[in-house]
Amino acid sequence: MNNPHFPKIAQELNITEHQVAATALLLDEGATIPFIARYRKEATGSLNEVVIAQIRDRLTQLRDLDKRREAILKSIEEQGKLTPELKKKIEAAETMTALEDLYLPYKPKKRTRATIAREKGLEPLGEKIFAQEDFDLIAEAKKFIDPEKGVNTEEEALAGARDIIAEKVNEDVEARATMRDLFWKKGAYTVKVIPGKEEEAKKYMDYFDWEEAVQEAPSHRVLAIRRGEKEGMLSLDTSPEEEEALQKLAHRFVKEGSNAENTEQMELAVKDAYKRLLKSSMETEVRLKAKKKADSEAIQVFADNLRELLLAAPLGQKAVLAIDPGFRTGCKVVCLDPQGKLLKHDVIFPDRRRTEAMATIHDLCKKYDVQAIAIGNGTASRETEAFIRSIGLSKEVLVVMVNESGASIYSASEVAREEFPDEDITVRGSVSIGRRLMDPLAELVKLDPKSIGVGQYQHDVDQTALKKSLDDVVESSVNKVGVEVNTASKQLLTYVSGLGPVLAQNIIEYRNENGAFKSRAELKKVKRLGNKAFEQAAGFLRIGDAPNPLDASAVHPESYPIVEQMAKDLGCSVTDLMKDDKLRQQIDPKKYVTDTVGLPTLNDILQELAKPGRDPRAKFEVVEFAEGVNTIEDLKTGMKLNGVVTNVTKFGAFVDIGVHQDGLVHISELSNTFVSDPNEVVKVQQKVEVMVLDVDVERKRIQLTMKGEAGAADTAKRRNNKDRKNKPQNRRKDGVGNKSKKEEEVPEGDFNSKLAALKAKFGK
Repeated sequence: MNNPHFPKIAQELNITEHQVAATALLLDEGATIPFIARYRKEATGSLNEVVIAQIRDRLTQLRDLDKRREAILKSIEEQGKLTPELKKKIEAAETMTALEDLYLPYKPKKRTRATIAREKGLEPLGEKIFAQEDFDLIAEAKKFIDPEKGVNTEEEALAGARDIIAEKVNEDVEARATMRDLFWKKGAYTVKVIPGKEEEAKKYMDYFDWEEAVQEAPSHRVLAIRRGEKEGMLSLDTSPEEEEALQKLAHRFVKEGSNAENTEQMELAVKDAYKRLLKSSMETEVRLKAKKKADSEAIQVFADNLRELLLAAPLGQKAVLAIDPGFRTGCKVVCLDPQGKLLKHDVIFPDRRRTEAMATIHDLCKKYDVQAIAIGNGTASRETEAFIRSIGLSKEVLVVMVNESGASIYSASEVAREEFPDEDITVRGSVSIGRRLMDPLAELVKLDPKSIGVGQYQHDVDQTALKKSLDDVVESSVNKVGVEVNTASKQLLTYVSGLGPVLAQNIIEYRNENGAFKSRAELKKVKRLGNKAFEQAAGFLRIGDAPNPLDASAVHPESYPIVEQMAKDLGCSVTDLMKDDKLRQQIDPKKYVTDTVGLPTLNDILQELAKPGRDPRAKFEVVEFAEGVNTIEDLKTGMKLNGVVTNVTKFGAFVDIGVHQDGLVHISELSNTFVSDPNEVVKVQQKVEVMVLDVDVERKRIQLTMKGEAGAADTAKRRNNKDRKNKPQNRRKDGVGNKSKKEEEVPEGDFNSKLAALKAKFGK
């Protein structure tokens, strides 16, 4: 499978051309990334999901480039202007930008000042001035005076000639490349508040007078500034110093020692080309490039956080009582069986009818043999937790605070209405809280990932790219864990490799009509689930109590004969082989290598036989928040508290410490050593110990540190010194390339419940 793109991709990713070709072939045949990574290691040389996705995305990009190249060649050829030299340049162009630069002079355009000048017959004059030959400029210009064509004076002729030259300068490939490089390397975000918008734009106040190099601006600031501009609060310019740009253009187009009058015309034309055409074009390009870079970083942050959340430790199949707190309207209580089925729902009022509420909880726990109580972390959650812990339940009953972000969205969704058509949204929300404790992955796949609240500026980034990235994460997570086919929801099955919503629904319908699946092979009886879909999906689907024990494992059905041969060679059953480590140790995997099955697959099989169907997620741990610290008013500087990381951004991590308002550990407070990326230190759902640095009750802002007492003292000292030096409240302009000591992150979505505008000052 020869392809000119394979060597290029192989070089970029530092892998072999064969690996790229094999992966491309599998992708083109409809194989999914999880399937390729798990079951086609021999073909790809054991490439992981990240590299496979990179191959997919780069192939798509290069194929799109080829399509555009073909369209451009066809267009220029139809114009009769395709020379061998131009064709060679177009075929050699390696980026979409280079292609478009080559096409620009031939691209159909609306009437411009240059085309109007050409219509007046002024092109020869423009060409002669552009060549900068030694001739009498005025005398030559007079030759082009023609009132019938609208050229009445020499100056009108020269103005038209300059318009033609300006367009020529703008369309020059080398000039555009030079300007593009200058705008990227020397461009600066110069941001001002729109006059008269100061009050309305307070959340952007840190950017009222801001300057920073385009190359160095972090993603969260780029997206914040652009949002402020979009909302009409900020003005934004990204161009470099005009003088330097004009000097570079003059160096390319203005010849030394030319006739002074001709030189003046060229300089005027070049300046016009820059100010009227090139500057706006380059600024648009550079802003788009910076936006794309910021989008990529923000999407990666979201993807990393989502992965950690989806793969959070599950409690497992336990009988759960879930509570959606709400003292004013009552706490919604539901009881779920170990499979998540709703058994009972009720409402209690711990604040007003405490004795009755206590009796209700005791009765429900006894009747349904409750093993754990899940409490949503919304309003009144700590009060509800204190109530539950005070009523004398068995110590064996776990009490767990559950992040309920997105539960309200689920409760009003079509998915929830399908599951519980006869229940109101409060019951549905409580069920979601309980199920999220039992299995976060199975419950969170029912939500649009953007509503989960673990991203930064998700509404400002490229939505197509965001969806693609998050879908990849969800698919990867679901298939990494595996899915029990007899209990899985339609939403969970949808993300299984090779299925999708139609086949997922067909599996549910077959299960409802025929009862539980007895074997993986029975999946082939599902409507429209053919051999290809079975090949892609089977290894990720589990049937826990199937007669064939391999059906509960990650061993793919195509490898069953290998396992059966191993058992036969040892004179035992497959079940014996899976139970007895001594038997497995006698297996020499090299004996079972074939043309299609190599050691990577055989080693995977042996590992799976040792721990069939093992859940790769971490062991569940309960985090207990500090007693007596229930609201932001209870916090005091210097307090040491347990917390759970709820979101990681480029500028730090948000931590739930049990007071209904997440605190921020700024990147500078994550460690006593320098941290360039918060993900190096913390992950979503990680249990951490923090210390309170500062509390602003009025603005509901909590600043935390993970440095410990010595680090916190150093931070406080530096802040005091800085405050003495910087009495004025308005941010000073730090200069291009320097990061300000005060950063604002504009709130959005779930961030409103976190740290509003994040305008607090953070020591570096």
